Amino acid sequence: MTQPLNWHFAALWESIADFKPSAEALVDGDQRLTWREFDDRAAQLASCYQQQGLQPGSKIAIYSFNCAEYLLAQYAAFKSGMCPVNVNYRYLQNELSYLITNSDAELVIYQSSFADRLVTIQDELPKVRAFIEIGESTAQSAELRDVIAFQDAWHNQPPLPRRTHEANDIYMIYTGGTTGNPKGVMYEQGIFSQLLTSLAMQYAGLEAPERPENVIDGIASLDVNGLSPRSIPACPLMHGTGMWIGALMPLSIGGTVVVYDNRSFSAEALLSLAEREHVTEMAIVGDAFATPITDELARANERNRPYQLDAMRRISSSGVMFSSETKAKLLQAMDITIIDSMGASEGSFASSVVNRANVNDAKTASFQLSPLTKVLKDDGTEVTPGSGETGLLCSALLVPLGYYKDPVKSDATFKTIDGVRYTVPGDYARIEADGSIILLGRGSTCINSGGEKIYPEEVEEAMKSHPEVYDCLVVGLPDPKFGQAVTAVYSIRPNGATDPAALKDYIRSNLADYKAPKHYVQVDAVPRAVNGKADYKTAKQMAEDAVNSQH
Repeated sequence: MTQPLNWHFAALWESIADFKPSAEALVDGDQRLTWREFDDRAAQLASCYQQQGLQPGSKIAIYSFNCAEYLLAQYAAFKSGMCPVNVNYRYLQNELSYLITNSDAELVIYQSSFADRLVTIQDELPKVRAFIEIGESTAQSAELRDVIAFQDAWHNQPPLPRRTHEANDIYMIYTGGTTGNPKGVMYEQGIFSQLLTSLAMQYAGLEAPERPENVIDGIASLDVNGLSPRSIPACPLMHGTGMWIGALMPLSIGGTVVVYDNRSFSAEALLSLAEREHVTEMAIVGDAFATPITDELARANERNRPYQLDAMRRISSSGVMFSSETKAKLLQAMDITIIDSMGASEGSFASSVVNRANVNDAKTASFQLSPLTKVLKDDGTEVTPGSGETGLLCSALLVPLGYYKDPVKSDATFKTIDGVRYTVPGDYARIEADGSIILLGRGSTCINSGGEKIYPEEVEEAMKSHPEVYDCLVVGLPDPKFGQAVTAVYSIRPNGATDPAALKDYIRSNLADYKAPKHYVQVDAVPRAVNGKADYKTAKQMAEDAVNSQH
């Protein structure tokens, strides 16, 4: 029986599977799934979810590297009206326990190599009914309760019958946040799937579909003209850029996702995969990815074996600085369009589009002002273009329902202004005379390193837990690869001593590696005001002076 077609990822993808069943949906190494296979396996996996006692609205934590199983697990959740929850695979036990507990996850789907971390916290997760394991089982896997192999979770299962997918089903993405613990950002499937599908159609050169029924018409046009996308999410699917731009958007217009194994980044492996699979688009995170890509393209030319990337039409980025210099190098190597989006898990704000024709106009951190975006001064009035005034960035383009189980922070971030609801995450900007937005950065002390948000107090707490460390402040210093480098400015106890190498090892054993400082600056006294408040400005200057003196 044909179900009504609403704006909902599951509804859209089911209609695509019916329209082009033999076309490729997923490519992951030797594993190639057609749209029919993608849909069938997700329906079978959804049956397994129900057999574990999960109901529509239940949360499912996905703790995995990039793989086809990640996207299957998510699609199965969409099909059954459940909510997938992204888990940062760099998290250690304490961070894992918090996120899984805070999200109320009842099922955890995990990569087998992470079993050891889950074993140590499983008793802290009373709501979790079962674990589904991706990959080869390990000795630690046997210590987890109620483990199901991913293959067994869908194989020979009866497919879950299709249901009417409600536009108010919740889609949620956990963000590292700028004020402490991770927070679940909630969207309604309806508005979220409609926006991403519309953007994908527009990027492909078509008009945004007015109704979900029109999506198939657009897909038919793309197929006839050989424009169906083949996308690589070069960055992690656990983050918004990789999932939203690299996977959800191309899938929602009938494209193919080519999975890049991101356990360790290799520009050579990424470009070889793009060449082999005739990839048309790629999702990256700014210079952290683009710089090694341009370096590898140059090395390939020096080897007289340039990559054959004639199929590549677009590279999209979001989440971290993407410099005009790096964009120019990419455009010199490939005749593509580069889309640089300014956004966060809490919403989308603006974007810039450059190609070979306008590359000289590209500016770092400069974006085109959307009609739904404002920059407001402290008094609530709008910043005047060209005035040099700065203000808080506000967007009504894509506004979440709020943070999961956190009404206080929701009210502080998602505000109604003149009857319109806006996302106001705390980014400061100014508007140039030509109407472009210059992003200045987060007003808080949050550090953005390679697209990861890092809260200084968490790192400071880990540093000060070392028996020889007396005080510490953590700041972000400019870094050509990651945007910012985590830097610890610390003092040791009187008559104390600490081995720098041992200190680094200690921190890395207590924090995810991306949160561990890249630079350690020991000082006589950490700068603080007389009332004990941190003086981050002075700490940053001390750090810059110390790091610069080493070069």
